[in-house]
Amino acid sequence: MNSQQRQSKILAMINDSGFVSIDELVERFKVTPQTIRRDLNCMADEGKIRRHHGGAQRESSTENEDYQSRKINHLAAKKSMAEQVAKMVPDGASIFINIGTTTEMVARALLNHQGLRVVTNNIHVASILSANEGFQVIIAAGEVRHSDGGVVGEATCDFISQFNMDIGIIGISGIGGDGSLLDFDFREVKVAQAIIANSSKVILCADHSKFGRSAMVKQASITQINTLVTDKAVPAAIDELLQPLGIEVFVCDKV
Repeated sequence: MNSQQRQSKILAMINDSGFVSIDELVERFKVTPQTIRRDLNCMADEGKIRRHHGGAQRESSTENEDYQSRKINHLAAKKSMAEQVAKMVPDGASIFINIGTTTEMVARALLNHQGLRVVTNNIHVASILSANEGFQVIIAAGEVRHSDGGVVGEATCDFISQFNMDIGIIGISGIGGDGSLLDFDFREVKVAQAIIANSSKVILCADHSKFGRSAMVKQASITQINTLVTDKAVPAAIDELLQPLGIEVFVCDKV
């Protein structure tokens, strides 16, 4: 049995029981724990499962991975993508930056710019960018989400809608096969929609694990963005949506 066949069977087991341990999989497939860990890491990297110490579980469509875990996932890819996004932002630009660990990495990559005017609903982004005294950083009003420092709610949407910015930089939790941009919190989705509506150009920054990942709230369609920055070639079905619209795709695969 090759690794692809084994991973397919592992996925079926996880979908059936919700969680499987490494010990169970070692016994089932008669391979080493190291082989199973490689399989699980590969499947988690592709967004098929959620990896845990000692095993793995189904990827949830109703609950996002915790903030600290998200911060360290695909770190090299996020850094590479963030550097690419920073190249697209000219000095003196006005920008929105939304919630997410990827957009926080983008904020760090922007620190050497000059004269940026930034509106964000991400407390961590505001803290990072405030280190540059030449920036004007405005944090949106609203309810602070304790899990990740995101600011959400109707007040946040109203606040965002007062601005007309050059660039909106957004992250996302999942991208459906039909190009739907998906997230877990409807309040966060409303804010992202306001950012898209009030930006002259929208840059979506999403690593490969987001493609095919499920989340229960539809934020928008990938056809509403202007530029996609990712770390691997996009799935063919998504590419077919983007090409006729002339949406730019930057693949930062040197990670």
